[in-house]
Amino acid sequence: ATRQDFWDEYIATIQKLGRPPSRSKWYVIRVERFLKAHPELSIDQFEPAHIEGWFGRQSRGEDVQQWQFSQTVDAIQILFVHVVRPDWASSFNWLAWENKRVDKPPKPESPVPKPAKPNRPDKEAVTSKRALSPTRALHADLLRQVANEIRRRAYSIRTEDAYLGWITRFLHFCNRADASDLGGQDVVRYINHLVSNTRIAPSTQNQALNALVFLFTQILDTPLDELGNLVRAKRPRKLPVVLSQEQIRKVLAAVVPEYQLMAQILYGTGIRLMECLRLRVKDIDFEYHQIVVRDGKGAKDRAVPLPDVLEEPLKSHLLAVRDIHHRDALQGLGEVYLPDALARKYPNAPREWAWQYVFPGKQLSVDPRSNRTRRHHVHENTLQRAVKRAVKQAGIDKPVSCHTFRHSFATHLLESGYDIRTVQELLGHADISTTMIYTHAINLGAQGVKSPLDRL
Repeated sequence: ATRQDFWDEYIATIQKLGRPPSRSKWYVIRVERFLKAHPELSIDQFEPAHIEGWFGRQSRGEDVQQWQFSQTVDAIQILFVHVVRPDWASSFNWLAWENKRVDKPPKPESPVPKPAKPNRPDKEAVTSKRALSPTRALHADLLRQVANEIRRRAYSIRTEDAYLGWITRFLHFCNRADASDLGGQDVVRYINHLVSNTRIAPSTQNQALNALVFLFTQILDTPLDELGNLVRAKRPRKLPVVLSQEQIRKVLAAVVPEYQLMAQILYGTGIRLMECLRLRVKDIDFEYHQIVVRDGKGAKDRAVPLPDVLEEPLKSHLLAVRDIHHRDALQGLGEVYLPDALARKYPNAPREWAWQYVFPGKQLSVDPRSNRTRRHHVHENTLQRAVKRAVKQAGIDKPVSCHTFRHSFATHLLESGYDIRTVQELLGHADISTTMIYTHAINLGAQGVKSPLDRL
């Protein structure tokens, strides 16, 4: 059996034993860590001593929580008792380890007590996962219908998570046993509650409203006509944070080598964070010196210039990525995610080199929808943290994020004399008024005005 067959059997066993599907990926991670800690052993060579030693080390880990240790024991027990099934597995004292408490070293008392964290007005105290559990159970069938409809429409998994979250919080807020009794006035009450009591951003309000409109129009078949009393959160006009070219040079130099190429692409092409992480090998066109951004914001494709200085580093990087893909393929893996329509039309494409991610993640992961083990792209949080650390190391006192590279790219192009229509096309803006905001940094706004104080 291939490695993929092995993991498929393991995940199926987990779910057959009643473990929630959402935990499948964590069970796989726990088992993978255990197996990687014993690279010299094949799966049928493990003995009770190896299990005892691993559990002992895990129970003494400073960063291991009790629930993590319990999950580790459960994951490895399922592996050997229900999947591998060696002779010793049934007689192994699993129960003793299930009841084992994690040994946490006492923390030294701090001479200065930490101040209490202030309440966050922008987050609802009632929307913790534990508080929402009864609501999810009560409306499980309805939420399942929402998820199925979202997947039928091929929405992204991020949209699915966001919509399900807002709909669950809405149902919790209304506290009704039957969702069919809800109407437009309930939507108005909830959105106004968010605006008044949690001070959410306008974009967050729009997302919540879109989720509820989807619920009523697509699932409950109840169009929302009367929303006249809806309070709209005000969208403030903010100027983008822009770094000078010297500041950009300092930040890029401070980014650790593992993430430096990604940061250079963000600034050198002006593409968005997720557009960078989702790049496939086929999107890099060395012949035409360009990168093709597929299915960007607004479901639009566009081409951006590939900086000359990045061509050789990018070629070397792809050679290393190809080695990773080759090793995965030898183990029966080497798959990447493709949208359902493409995966059905080209069943071999997920394993082809051209479709692999340019920036693959270090670890294999389990797709929460299909439960297939794949190598996904780098997680956005890791790149964001690397940039944050680089900004701090460079000594720049500005609220810099990965999106700041995009702002700086547009501003520096306008400073170099490129017309605003060209910049609009490169950024993928639907409206030129969105691009116009970058003129503030090229002597067309406040910087182009001479203060009367200077004439005194």
